[in-house]
Amino acid sequence: MQARAALASVLAVVLVLSGCAQPDSTVHAAGGPQPVESTTPTTPPTPTPKPTRTKPPKPPLRPLPAKLPAGLRRNTGVRPVALTFDDGPSPAWTPKVLDQLRAAHVTATFCVIGFEAQRHPDLIRRIVREGHQLCNHSWRHDLDLARRPEAEIRADLARTNKAIQTAAPGTPVSFYRQPGGRWTPEVLAVAKDLGMHPLHWAVDPQDWDKPSADTIAKRVHNAARPGSVVLLHDGGGNRGATLAACPRLIADLKHRFGITRLS
Repeated sequence: MQARAALASVLAVVLVLSGCAQPDSTVHAAGGPQPVESTTPTTPPTPTPKPTRTKPPKPPLRPLPAKLPAGLRRNTGVRPVALTFDDGPSPAWTPKVLDQLRAAHVTATFCVIGFEAQRHPDLIRRIVREGHQLCNHSWRHDLDLARRPEAEIRADLARTNKAIQTAAPGTPVSFYRQPGGRWTPEVLAVAKDLGMHPLHWAVDPQDWDKPSADTIAKRVHNAARPGSVVLLHDGGGNRGATLAACPRLIADLKHRFGITRLS
């Protein structure tokens, strides 16, 4: 009996030492169920892809014609010239231009941006109240408007007319001027369909490029002819030089040709 007990003790020691030699072994309670290690690898769930929304491609822009289309208004049809002011109304410059026109007892045509007309309806009303004309000059001065689909052109021009009519109900908008003078047959057709004549110009002193007042006045003097439509700006930036040139060029044009309202 003692020999058997000693042998059992030796075997127990051997078993304990054998288990300690395996660092990853786990000691389980005697008689308990032995866990079975899973051999199936776990993979993260595949995320559900979000639906992608692709915008339809915009139609390509039409090329500009090699030369300006026929039918543009560049002349008054009489000896006196016409003054036109683009890109307003501007609260900084339009009132000062209006003051000068009133002092000189002449009228002009204001080619207004629809977005600015919506922001400054009081200036639209003053322009009309003081006997001047209004011209549609597009909603945001999009230089490529005439190259876009006709539906876009029509929506832009109609939106601008609506802003003008909202500011001054019943006021006729008889003219449309394409930004940059980039005319196409399509924009001509839409403007005419909306009851507007295409208004271009004969004299452009490029006052938008901010030359000096002397340069603006000299350019107008040198380029003006009987019946010329003169392009100037009362919006779209600092128009201090244009404002400074106006008294001189208005006096010069009145003396040489006279200044008239477009009809």
